Formats: sequence, structure tokens, C-alpha cells
Amino acid sequence: MYVTDYSNQADLLVYVAKYSSEAKNKDEIWHYVKYPNQADVKIIFVKYPNEADLKVHFVKYKNQAGWKVSHEWNGRIR
Repeated sequence: MYVTDYSNQADLLVYVAKYSSEAKNKDEIWHYVKYPNQADVKIIFVKYPNEADLKVHFVKYKNQAGWKVSHEWNGRIR
């Protein structure tokens, strides 16, 4: 996963929620946990865009989050 500087470069716009219940069954809303065994999905961030299977951009507001393009990972990172 690569984090873009601009939203127009991303496949997915991501909002980071305070509570895990907000992120249930939503690709676009993430909640970070303290321990790996608590995670539903483990994400590896890469340094360069060409190394990434998915490009994301973090947004400030929940209503900005969502898929920008049709992507094979849609529905898989819930």
C-alpha cells in the first residue's frame, strides 16, 4: 500500500476512525489496533508507488472516504 500526497492519485480515499465499530465492513474506513492479532487485515506500506498493489490517500472527514476507481480489492479489506 502506498500513501499518496494528493487525493487524485489514489485508488481509495481512507478515513481513520476512532472506534473499530465505525470501520466494520467498510473498505474506506480504517481503525488501527495496538496488536497484530487484533487486526482483521494487516497492511504493509511501501515507499514507492510502483511497489504498491493499492494507492490510498487519507482524508479528514468520513464523508470524503471511498473508492475513486473500480479496483480488484474492492470489498476485500473490510
